[in-house]
Parts: sequence; structure tokens; C-alpha cells
Amino acid sequence: MPTSPPRRGVRAVLAGIAALLLGMAPAAAANAKAPNLTDGSTAVARARVAADVLMSSYDWEKAWFPSSWWNSAVALQTIGDYMQRTGDRRYLPQLDRTFERNKGPFPAGELSTDEIWGNFTSRAIDDGMWWALNWVQAYDLTGKRKYLRMAEKIAEFTEDYWDTTCGGGVWWNAERTYKNAVTNGQWIRLTAALHNRIKGDKYWLTRAQAAWDWYVDSGMINQDYLVNDGLNDDCQNNGQNVWTYNQGLAIGGALELWRATGDPELLSMARRLADAAIEGGLTVDGVLTEWCDALDRTCDDNAKQFKGIFLRYLMDLADTTGDERYRAFIAEQAETIWERDRDAANRLGTRWAGGTSPEHPNVFDWRTQASALSALIADIPVPAPTYSLAATTSPAQPVVMPARTGTTKLRIDVGVSVTGPASKPMKVTVKVEAPDGWAVSPTTGTITLRPKGSARPVSGAFPVEVSIPASAADGHHDVTATVTAEPGLSFSTRSDVLVAHEADFDTGTADELPWLWDADGSQSNGVQNRFADGHRYFVYKFPFPADTTSARVVLTIDNQYVVEVSPDAEQWTTVLREDRWITDGSNKADQVIDLTPFLGPDKAAYVRVSDSFPEDGWGGRVYHVTATASADER
Repeated sequence: MPTSPPRRGVRAVLAGIAALLLGMAPAAAANAKAPNLTDGSTAVARARVAADVLMSSYDWEKAWFPSSWWNSAVALQTIGDYMQRTGDRRYLPQLDRTFERNKGPFPAGELSTDEIWGNFTSRAIDDGMWWALNWVQAYDLTGKRKYLRMAEKIAEFTEDYWDTTCGGGVWWNAERTYKNAVTNGQWIRLTAALHNRIKGDKYWLTRAQAAWDWYVDSGMINQDYLVNDGLNDDCQNNGQNVWTYNQGLAIGGALELWRATGDPELLSMARRLADAAIEGGLTVDGVLTEWCDALDRTCDDNAKQFKGIFLRYLMDLADTTGDERYRAFIAEQAETIWERDRDAANRLGTRWAGGTSPEHPNVFDWRTQASALSALIADIPVPAPTYSLAATTSPAQPVVMPARTGTTKLRIDVGVSVTGPASKPMKVTVKVEAPDGWAVSPTTGTITLRPKGSARPVSGAFPVEVSIPASAADGHHDVTATVTAEPGLSFSTRSDVLVAHEADFDTGTADELPWLWDADGSQSNGVQNRFADGHRYFVYKFPFPADTTSARVVLTIDNQYVVEVSPDAEQWTTVLREDRWITDGSNKADQVIDLTPFLGPDKAAYVRVSDSFPEDGWGGRVYHVTATASADER
């Protein structure tokens, strides 16, 4: 068990105080010639930007992240990790609303999963435990015992699925068809966590120890200390994929049980499991890589979130041991994600090393966002810096369709957010740069913000006008903004301006994103596949040139669709509707829509796709979009 630190001299105490103020470990503060404030502060700022993007996908009405039940639990726990690590408490209402809104029963399909039996449980035993681990974390964050009681209820439910088949272990599902690594890794972590939080507990400690002993003896941890997926019908290691989340849960389970028992072998095992993963077992060129991250494969909605779970528990190991090897590995993941796996809208993809291919593009959605966010959170030092400075641009991915002559004006707002002591204001300097031949006004300026601590970042905006000449080449152009402030803070952001004379893109690709004005709750499960079920929709915006006199759009579309158009995204006119009950795509066709009557004063047109039979889940699906405009010769 950890022991109390020895008494320190005055110099060491002062170094520790400096570390608290500057967000550095005491040893680092003592040895540093000059405090490097920006490292920890930038880590906080990056995590805040990415967390805000993730929470933009949270559905307040249903109190979850759309279309995935267990992934929602993991995403919410990630936000809890973020709040606990940084002190930013803005998302506590969403945490509690999810608890209160979803603790009852739900019919099958209501939350895009099996029937929910109440208390976040269902036939998928592992799904319930993702929620239990989330509620343990919520208890740690808030101290509210209702969260811990819920985690214990889920554990009591789960215990009924432990039996003597294969000598022990928890079944993966209520049908008792599979004993696997994920369910039993969760069970160890959960039962040990309950023991460590319930005063005087012996019951859950006994369960945790028995679960660990069985897990280690089961053979799922192979000779290389990598965790295969589960057991076959003969109760032997089935040799299936070594997924990162199974490796992470094994580390997390060993750590939590070590806290309960002080057994040094548990901490040693956690290290061996981590070393096996990061020293090549689950990495490519130093970057954590899932089997399905290869350019000729695509990760499904489950695997998109696995790497973040590994990072959560590697963060725990790094914090517990202080081992610089783990800290360095985490820092490399965070830096790689930020530099190679992030778009201008600060969306984080599934391939942390970057890379894409036409058939298997790098995917950006809320699941990949939550996963990569875990790496950014893990990179934040403990304690987190008091000061931080972040910036974003809006719009982050604007489209400009220039007229034949003159310039096209584009407004970009540079958003700035800060944390810091409430004792004095923070003056932020903004500098904006555009491509050669473009004009920005103003190019520099300042914003003065008054921080109120870390619990709620304070925000402001710096608007600029960008003038794009008619001669601007089609393609992507960066407008960059750098913000600076004392003490030694700096952060850079950009708008990725797409100049295009027509729209021509497959859905489900990066080429679609600049045109996707409002994704709402629509989904995209691959190239040429965006759909909106139920009462969801998606909207494309076409900012046609100022000299446009006619325009049209061609949608390759099928299933049960409604297509509406608007000049202002407020007044909508239905132009297409499929009134037949079609669920097999048999009505797939190119539908041509004349947008000329619907051009707004600024020549923009909006196209919205939704579901003509919202009760059955086979809403409009779009494969390809082409939009063109013409101008009368004068």
C-alpha cells in the first residue's frame, strides 16, 4: 500500500508549491531552470477543445450520445475523467441528467440496443458494467453516493452471471454463450473499486480477488502478456484479436486490486501488461494501433472506442508509478493525435497516426472523439495548471463559392477561452494570417477576459473579415489564428476554407464535411452512406456565388426520404417525398432538384434530408451529392 511521504525541507516545500501553481510534478519543478508553463497548460487547452466537440454530440433530450448505448457510457466516463483532471465542471448537469433520465427500463430499440431492464442493465452483461464503471467515476468526481449505489446494484446484477463453467468467470451475455476478457476485466475493476470506496467492505474484495485469480489462470493472457479476446468451448484461449481495451482493462483491474491489497505482484503484472502493449505488441512506430486501423480495414462502431479505454488505464498506471516511460508514451500519443489525426473543426479520428484511403477513410465521429480525448486527458499533468488558453475558429470548415469577379467576404470568429486565478484579468493577443492575395481585417487585436478559476472557463470572440479574390484556386486554404497571453501562454487554431465552384462529394467522407451544415443525429457508417432515421435529419448548405442566377442539386438517394429546401434554414419547402414503405434501397436513384426558386438573398440554398416513416428506422440515405450554379452572361 502507498505510504505517507517523508517530511521535506523548506526548499522542497517551496518547489512543491511552485509545482502546484505551474502544473508540474514537484521533482520537475525542482530540477527545472525555468518553469515551462505552456506544456501543461496546452495539454489542458487541447483537452478542453476536444471535450467541447464531443459534448456537442450529446443529446440532452435522451441524455446520451446518439445511437450507441455502451459507447455512451464510455464517452460519459471520458467527460468525467476530463472534469476530474482539469477542474472544469461545466458538464456535471449532463452527467446527472443521464443518470436520472436513463436509470429506468426501456423497450428494445429505444436506446439503440436491447431491452434495458432498469438500473442500466440488459442481456449484454458488459454493457451494464461500462455504466457501472462510469458511475464509480461519477462518485469519485462528485462524492454523491447515489452513483456509487447504482454501481453496486449493477455489480449485484452481474454477480448472477458468474458460475463454475470453465472454473469461474462472468458470462458475456444473459444467454451464457461466451466467457471473455472484456466482461471479466470489467468485473475485476468494478468489484475492487467498490471495495476501495465502501467502508469496511469485505464482500466485494473477496469477489475481486477470486475474479483476478480465475482471470490469470484462464489462459486469456497469452505468453507475450497480451490479452486475447476470450475462451473457446473447451475453455481454452481462443486466440482471437488482442484488442486494446481488453489490455487496458487488465491493467486497470490489476491496479485497483493492488490498491485494495497492496500485493506487489499485482502492480508488477500491471506493468508487464502495459510494457507488452507499448513496446510493440499494440503499437506501430510508437503509436497505439488497433488491428482494424490498417488502411485496408475499417473499425466498427465498437472498436472505434477501444484505444481510449486503454489510455484511461495507462493514465492510471502512469499516475500511480510515476514511470517516465508511460508518461512519454502518453505524450507521444497526444501529440500524434493533435498533429496528425485532427481536422480544422478539432474532430479527432480513429487512426491516431493519421492516414486514409478511398475505400477505408479515417473516420471522425463522437466515438472516435471520446477515444482520442482520453489520450489528451492522460497528457495533462497532476495537478493541472491553473492557467490555460485555448482558441477555436467558427466556422472551422467554411465553403466559399466565388463569383467571376470581385471578392467574396467571409466572417470568421476566433473564439478564445481561458482559465486562471480570479484575481486579475487576462489580456489575450490575437493574430490572424491568410493566404497570399487574400485580405484579413483586422489582422491583430486583443481581448480582455476575467478568469474565474478552473471550474468554468471564460470565453470571448474576436471577429475578422476575410476577403477571397475571384482568382482563388479551388481547394483547401488555411486561415490561421494564434492567441497569446501572459504568463507564457500560446495556442493556434485555423479555419480550413474550401474554395469550390461546385459541390461534388461522396457522403461519409472528409469531402462531405465542409458542406454538412447540420448533421443533427444523422449517421454515416462508411463511404456513400449518410442516413437519418426517426426524427433526425441532416442539412447541406450551398453558398452559391453572388452572381448566381440558377442552381440545382443532384442527390443519389434511397429508402424512406423527405427532401426539403430553404433559402435561410428557417422556412422549408418539401420537394421530394418517398411515400412507399421501402427498406431495401430498391428506389435508389439520382434525384434532380431545381434550387433556383429557393436561393436566398445571399444566394445560399439549404437542403435537408429526413425520414418519411419516422417510426420504423429506415430514413433517407444519401450516397452522392452534386450541386452546380450558373450566372447569366452580361
